[in-house]
Amino acid sequence: MTQKTILVTGGAGYIGSHVCKALAQAGYLPISYDNLVYGHQWAVKWGPFEVGDITDRIKLNKVIDKYKPLGVMHFAAYAYVGESIEDPGKYYYNNVLGTLTLLEAMRYHQIDKLIFSSSCTVYGIPKELPIPEYHPHQPINPYGHSKMMVEQILRDFDNAYGIRSISLRYFNAAGADPDGEIGEAHEPETHLIPLILDTAKGERPYITIFGNDYETPDCTCVRDFIHVTDLAEAHILAFKELIQGRKTTAYNLGNGQGVSVREVVETTRSITGKTFEVKIGPRRPGDPPILVGDAMKAMKELDWKPRYTELSTIIETAWKWSLFH
Repeated sequence: MTQKTILVTGGAGYIGSHVCKALAQAGYLPISYDNLVYGHQWAVKWGPFEVGDITDRIKLNKVIDKYKPLGVMHFAAYAYVGESIEDPGKYYYNNVLGTLTLLEAMRYHQIDKLIFSSSCTVYGIPKELPIPEYHPHQPINPYGHSKMMVEQILRDFDNAYGIRSISLRYFNAAGADPDGEIGEAHEPETHLIPLILDTAKGERPYITIFGNDYETPDCTCVRDFIHVTDLAEAHILAFKELIQGRKTTAYNLGNGQGVSVREVVETTRSITGKTFEVKIGPRRPGDPPILVGDAMKAMKELDWKPRYTELSTIIETAWKWSLFH
């Protein structure tokens, strides 16, 4: 195989599949490796597909032997915060032990470059806004802890074995491929924008806003939404940095601007032309009032420039995708 092959764990998932498209556009051949627990086979369109679990060392060895990837982009993880609180063992086994299994396979095959799908949940409740990379890591749920643990493992694997990595800490990934080829489809769906769009389409009776008594301009939570295509582009830039010799590090990926839950609802109403019921529910435990990231480090060091920064643009791409799926 060409030396520009990249192994993409979780390549059939939401972000993984968008990254596979970006990889193909950049001249790489993405090898999607996914157990299809949450991924979708229809999302694999830009390279070979191998069904496998990241805890399966034998299968990982076979796939790496077959394709001889230049590096790995690692998205395979369980990512439901509430479930991680109820079933932490599932999250530590898959997210931490699974990553360790993947890293040992990389070490055995002498693959020394990894891009890791991390999360702003490593920070916990923000002590300053926008949140910089040096913010203390104080996760408040097992999902966030699993991401923080993996980042530590990655630093240790670089120190010991020379496997260099870049951890990309996402804020709220949103939107869909502007060409309409892939989009967001989770089961169960917990993300705000697809839930509101389902409500606009009449597939849900109402949308619930969790808490309207926060110390924010309109009393609802404020979040940093980043378009999934912009996220994908950052992965390509980060991998190219590893090729150039970049040391192990981490970057925030966000727009650096917050929008409230109520703004998302009103913008969706405007774009879809639909009226739908909104109910106010109690706050969810662990929801910070404001989560906004400082992504200046990625913009400076990776030369990353998000293109789809307007909330209306993000929702428009998601709406177009949802109408046909």
